[in-house]
Amino acid sequence: MDSDSDHTDDSRLQPRRIATNASAPSTRSRLRIAHTNFTELVQTISKQDAADRYRTEEADNRVPSEDAGDARSLTDTDERVTISWEENDKENPHNWSTARKWYIVITAMIVVINSTMGSALSSMAVPYMTAEWGVTSQTQKILPQSTYLMGYVCGPLFWGPLSEQIGRQKITVGAFVVFMVWTMACALAPNWPAFLVFRFLTGAFASAPMATVTGIVADVYDDPVSRGRAMAWFMVMTLGGPLFAPIISGFCSTTIGWRWSFWVGLIYAGISLIFLLFLPETYAPVLLTRRAVKIRKENPKAQVYSSMELEEQDFRQLMTRVLTRPIRMIITELIVTATCIYLALIYAIFYMSFQAFPLIFQGIYHLSPGVTGLLFLPIGAGGLVSLAVFFAYDRFLRDAQARNAPWTQKEEYRRVPLAFLGGPLFVISLFWLGWSARADVPFAVVSLAGVPFGAGFVLIFMALLNYLTDAYEIFAASANAAASSARSLFAVVLPLATTPMFTRLGISGACSLLGGLSLLMCAIPYIFIWKGERIRAGSKFSMALRQRKLEMQQRAEEKQRRKEKARGDSGLLMNKEENV
Repeated sequence: MDSDSDHTDDSRLQPRRIATNASAPSTRSRLRIAHTNFTELVQTISKQDAADRYRTEEADNRVPSEDAGDARSLTDTDERVTISWEENDKENPHNWSTARKWYIVITAMIVVINSTMGSALSSMAVPYMTAEWGVTSQTQKILPQSTYLMGYVCGPLFWGPLSEQIGRQKITVGAFVVFMVWTMACALAPNWPAFLVFRFLTGAFASAPMATVTGIVADVYDDPVSRGRAMAWFMVMTLGGPLFAPIISGFCSTTIGWRWSFWVGLIYAGISLIFLLFLPETYAPVLLTRRAVKIRKENPKAQVYSSMELEEQDFRQLMTRVLTRPIRMIITELIVTATCIYLALIYAIFYMSFQAFPLIFQGIYHLSPGVTGLLFLPIGAGGLVSLAVFFAYDRFLRDAQARNAPWTQKEEYRRVPLAFLGGPLFVISLFWLGWSARADVPFAVVSLAGVPFGAGFVLIFMALLNYLTDAYEIFAASANAAASSARSLFAVVLPLATTPMFTRLGISGACSLLGGLSLLMCAIPYIFIWKGERIRAGSKFSMALRQRKLEMQQRAEEKQRRKEKARGDSGLLMNKEENV
């Protein structure tokens, strides 16, 4: 009886269950709807982000805005006056002297050497510190570098967008001082766990220049040519730091102790701080805010404000719009996503070399840690070669533009072709390193693989980071923060596999695998050239920024035409009066 009733109940319930399932949307449909809603939300936030930032830019440069009437935050009352740059204003970073701009660029390069040098200061010191603390795990021995780079993953997501909110100087100087404190903590670390925590915190604060310097360069150079040249020097300096670090740690560890690797790094940081303290603020909205505050202090009755002061700013905006900007770019902007994937791979391979070089030059050739550190110098020589290539192409491009060559009108041709050479050079270097690393081949021949390695590495970075900076000019810091975090994430994960990979596949097999992956990535710059316009059209945030910039330029030109017309009419009237 019970079984029959159970059967009856089941049969009665079954059709209802079928009907319910038939009427409910499928999992795929729900996912599609959720994806559409998420995409629309992100696009809405990005469009508003672009509109608000360019509204501030228009007010700062006295460009009449079409939606000025709706910009309640910019004109709250009739008494308030929004301050802006005068024509040829000497305080506008775009009008600063060449010498001052170069001081800023050189200071940025000095500071960024600290940041990148810190990432590899432990490279040749690991055997000595692990011996002191009794650490034997191979995975544990990679953590000093990986924990630092984990800080590199987290830090730029805050430093980049915050520098576009409160200014470059406060972020750069403040983070650098704290970076020095944690570097000293590494030198004084009492045990292994404390040392790893200190390394993470050092990396988090050391990552600030990597996110802010590109924004600083975009602040002072409105001309893409000058901006690209400054960025080229910056890229080479990012390579210099990690190459000096193995030399420092290699010789210090074997003579005066591994802790002196960090004391030497701290001494250099102290020297760098002297230059950094004189670094001026370059972010225009902050400079105008300071000018407005100064005017109100001199005249308390003055109702003078910067457009940035009159914007509605709250915690919700900070969290939803400012701090999510790099993440939104990675997820929804194909330009940023593709760039991040390529840069992340070659960046990770670069940091894998800090485990691979000891395996090759100490394992096969039995060289000391100090001499092994010196063998990173050919990579630096390759970086210098990349500078020569950059300036040669830059001159070729300028000559072509002077002739009005049609291909120069395409934005991708401004910098991306540098990766056409850089990508293959990087691939060649990996095969060279892998297949020549044998006892019967002199180590000098093997080390020369570093020249195309360094040249290819820097050329790829020059091409793609300049492309990012040009595409997201006003939000260059956020775009580069996205790229920095993504590549640092790969640099955390892949080096953990270095020793197992080289052990299982051998040096030639491991280098060939990395070379093959790099070869696949070589296609990305070609796709940018081939389908660049279509890709940019699909990047909603990039197009929103471009559209707002174009509208601002058109209104500025219209304003200039009206001013010239009024000046001409005034001149005619004066001539008539003189004749009368």
